[in-house]
Amino acid sequence: MRESFCEISFAEKVRIFSHDYIKCCKYITVLDAPHHAFTKKLYSKLIGTSQVLEDFLDFHGAKNNEDWYFYRELSAAIRHLSLGAYSQKHISNRLIFYELGDTAEFETQGQETLVFLNQCLIKLAPTIIDEAKRLNIPLPEDSFGPEDFPGITTSEMLKYNIDDEAANVQKKNIVKIASEFLDVAGSFDHVGLYEICDLKKILSIVPEKVNEVETRRFEMLLHNLQSSFDTYVIHGGFRFGNRKLKELRSHFSVVFHLLQMMGRLLHFYERHLHEAGYKNTYKRVQDRLSAHVSPEQLLDRTINYGLFYACHYLNTGKEKAREILNENIERSLIKVGIPVKLGFHSRPSLLVAKIVQHYGGQVELVVGEDRFDASSVLDIQWAGGKIQKEKITEVTFEGDIRALKDIEILAGVNYGEDTMGKGIPLPKALKYLR
Repeated sequence: MRESFCEISFAEKVRIFSHDYIKCCKYITVLDAPHHAFTKKLYSKLIGTSQVLEDFLDFHGAKNNEDWYFYRELSAAIRHLSLGAYSQKHISNRLIFYELGDTAEFETQGQETLVFLNQCLIKLAPTIIDEAKRLNIPLPEDSFGPEDFPGITTSEMLKYNIDDEAANVQKKNIVKIASEFLDVAGSFDHVGLYEICDLKKILSIVPEKVNEVETRRFEMLLHNLQSSFDTYVIHGGFRFGNRKLKELRSHFSVVFHLLQMMGRLLHFYERHLHEAGYKNTYKRVQDRLSAHVSPEQLLDRTINYGLFYACHYLNTGKEKAREILNENIERSLIKVGIPVKLGFHSRPSLLVAKIVQHYGGQVELVVGEDRFDASSVLDIQWAGGKIQKEKITEVTFEGDIRALKDIEILAGVNYGEDTMGKGIPLPKALKYLR
């Protein structure tokens, strides 16, 4: 039985693996209202059929065959554009539940992105059919209809009858997730896109600074945050429950889906439009793909929509994360000595501030009746002036117990310097400060 299955010819298998894929293309070519016809179910069908066809063609060496290379590249284009569109469609569908504040411009830009991706798919569909004809792949006689691809939204909602309040949630899980969000947002700052870029600027950062690998790395970090939240904090979705916690989830959820879209579009640009290879066949196919999918528009949507709003919502989510963090952290106080002999000058002030910033919770340096923000180097140095003037030898830190433990360790080694003010090795527990 196994032998007879393997004896099916390449021509017959390519017909089988192309069948539903081409049916989708036939459906797309005759759409009356294309934007509304592109549903998550249609994207899903395009993703699945193009992936299995691409895998089949790769197995049989299409990447190295002049006749089949373009057909193979078309399947890759359909897959990655559909994956990007699926993520954007998800954002559009869920935006009403995210409660992100004023989202009018974000929604408009998202719709423009989806229209662009849909138009690319519409341009590619007839080319795929023509290429199938050239390769003598039999076209399906039937086609899909709108009834095969309904949207997921309706006017009805299922009854809310499972309590999703977070009253008994362990605070350590909330603290951990809020802290990790601040870490991710902080490490994303090096991208720092807070204004719309022209093409010259975009080409200077893609792929040198912004690329598929980096985008996928942050995508995974946000995915892990979302999974931890749904497993250990609230798992009932967006509609009910603790609003503040769910608003935080909305911030890392929308960024996660933006990064999903960006990753697919950057992959397509880097692999298929940017560096297609040195051989003439590869270059010709790259040019043909570029005629269907404008690299400039693809990059504009990726950076001026995807990256711009990923930075925006990570940044606006920081305030919410800090608020939640400070409501749930375990608080304490410690009394420690001041740095010998130079007091809180730049080095010890910076190390203390880095500890507090690392954990994200509130910590104050208390000197007499005055309180200073221990996450601010400037505030600590202001406190240092008062300490020196009043010849104080011991101070109090109050706030996040996690940060206090590390400040105590730091104070135990004279804040990382000898009595002459030169740096000394820090304990292993403080390796993140190096």
